[in-house]
Amino acid sequence: MLNVNPTRMELLNLRKRIGLARRGHRLLSEKRDEISRNLIQIANEIRPLRKQVETQLQQTFREFMLARATMEPEDTKAALEIPTKKFSLAVTIASIMNVKVPRFSKQIEGDIVCYGYGSTSGELDASLLALERVFDKLMELSEKEKKARLLAKELAMTRRRVNVLEHVVLPEMEETIKFIMDKLSEAERDNISRLMKIADIIRK
Repeated sequence: MLNVNPTRMELLNLRKRIGLARRGHRLLSEKRDEISRNLIQIANEIRPLRKQVETQLQQTFREFMLARATMEPEDTKAALEIPTKKFSLAVTIASIMNVKVPRFSKQIEGDIVCYGYGSTSGELDASLLALERVFDKLMELSEKEKKARLLAKELAMTRRRVNVLEHVVLPEMEETIKFIMDKLSEAERDNISRLMKIADIIRK
């Protein structure tokens, strides 16, 4: 119970505060449910996307290992030393239930195959082209996983606030209001008793 004086003014203030707390509890509960729904949707999107990315990356690594096995180390190093493909990443911020989440967009120029074909193998070409194909999916996966982490953090905070309101703040206020009303009723009964005694004395 809160430590307050049992007065009508405190009772009015507490009723206003408990009204605000109940509205806050309702809004936070709705926010918690909406974030949970978004997280479930993102998780359902991430699972197959991650599997697809992992499969494509494994294929890329296999192709690259084959390229290294069929080429001299200095030829591999020379072929990849001066890239001709330029990449830039732009990050914009979106909002989901007041949670700021990133959105990635890219701009790519040039050719990923940046060497002559005289001292390189077809496996190196295949590995670089496979890497180029998986890049969009990899960027999409990164965006979704970052979004999921931010939403999960916000969900945990929102749940804590809902629990504090539900199990601590509201019960304390309700118990304090009950206490004040009991005290005011007791004081009113005492006043009525005194008035009745005074009336009996006057009549005598």
